[in-house]
Amino acid sequence: MSLKRIIIHPDPRLKKACEQVDGISPALRKLATDMLETMYDAPGIGLAAPQVGVLERFFVMDVAGKESAPEPRVLINPRISWVSEDVNVHEEGCLSIPGVYEDVTRPAMVRVQFKDIDGNNHEEEFEDIAATCVQHEMDHLDGKLFVDYLSGIKRRMITAKMKKLKKEWAREE
Repeated sequence: MSLKRIIIHPDPRLKKACEQVDGISPALRKLATDMLETMYDAPGIGLAAPQVGVLERFFVMDVAGKESAPEPRVLINPRISWVSEDVNVHEEGCLSIPGVYEDVTRPAMVRVQFKDIDGNNHEEEFEDIAATCVQHEMDHLDGKLFVDYLSGIKRRMITAKMKKLKKEWAREE
């Protein structure tokens, strides 16, 4: 296992729609394992392939919480088949936008069709923080970030902050 470098916004790779995963390969399994390790290390509850520079439709997540045993998940080629009319507002953050947290309104429940890392088909309902996480990560697969739900002014301020952070990090390397 090895940690992957997480791409920081703004970066054109984070704004591109991802391609379907064709099959479960040893390389995909290793990447998913590396992404889980990277997500736990960051720390975060989800990480999408484009955030590590891979433009394929899959992500990893674990919303079990710090006090619980880990429940790592890999969702490949996920597709939302239903959303609830009820909504939740959660404070969201993103490993590609470090240190920024904002309230985002999303459907409270979603039903998702996906393949797991063994190639098995699933259809599962997610609610609360798991629903928010799934929708957030699926947005990444479509080239959308949580800041895209914010006002233009907030989005520009956050983007400027990330550009400054990236320059600071580049000087430190």
